[in-house]
Amino acid sequence: MKTDSIFYQLFLTAPNLFFELIGQPTDLVSGYEFASVEIKQTAFRIDGVFLPIRRKKSSPVYFCEIQFQKDPTLYQRFFAEIFLYLRQYPNTHDWLGVLIYPDRRLKPKKSHLYRSLLASKQVQQIYLDELTDAEIQSLGVAILKLVVEPEASAGDLARDLVTRAKREILDPLSRREIVELIETIVVYKFPRLGRPEIEAMLGLSELKQTKVYQEAKQEGRQEGRQEGRQEGRQEGRQEGRQEGELKVIVRLLEHQFGALDEEVRSRLEQLSIEQLDALAEVLLEFANLSDLVSWFNRY
Repeated sequence: MKTDSIFYQLFLTAPNLFFELIGQPTDLVSGYEFASVEIKQTAFRIDGVFLPIRRKKSSPVYFCEIQFQKDPTLYQRFFAEIFLYLRQYPNTHDWLGVLIYPDRRLKPKKSHLYRSLLASKQVQQIYLDELTDAEIQSLGVAILKLVVEPEASAGDLARDLVTRAKREILDPLSRREIVELIETIVVYKFPRLGRPEIEAMLGLSELKQTKVYQEAKQEGRQEGRQEGRQEGRQEGRQEGRQEGELKVIVRLLEHQFGALDEEVRSRLEQLSIEQLDALAEVLLEFANLSDLVSWFNRY
């Protein structure tokens, strides 16, 4: 799998993972954006750069390089890109470079020319296979560790991470985002597996296979098609589909949490078809009705 691209995708989606990995407070993430920066009039593009959103004097720029293949010229390229950036942006207050490897074997052997930089606090080299048990206690760091987990144990680790996400992350949308990151890594690690097999591996298909889910899904589809045909117009088909989708969601929520009060039903009825589709994607992750209320507040 193209590991560097998946890391950049992870940092783009959940930049707090980067700050967890380098041992910095995750609240720093609110002051940064993760970007790809092109150096003008050169052939260089720096793929992983955390830029301060607010140009505070004390905020450094973080340069991140993911290295999962041998490159004897890595240090030359990495530091050349950094110093070209600093030449074009001379007002940069400070910088830190982060190199991430799966293990030490991919670290360039010839480092003499850069020994002072590599020994300084401005450069941090991280080896994912050497992360300590204490560091992996963090869910975010454990997700990054999944990238280098052997295939034989990757499935069990991924399933455990999904369970942890459901238990530790209270906000349903944030929880869904983390679960999708785990799914993305598993898809990259097991390219021969289809979507149903991935969901089964992670335990995400269990509720979808229950009788009540399948019946509700089928019932909603049938009713939506029937009402749409009866109307015989595009508007009727849209309304029929919306009504069918609403019935599916109501039935699933009642199966999970019991009878819904009038306020919840009213708010559900006000949702558009696009919002109902979005809710259908996350409702199986809800632990209680408070998660549903939080979802309503987001939308």
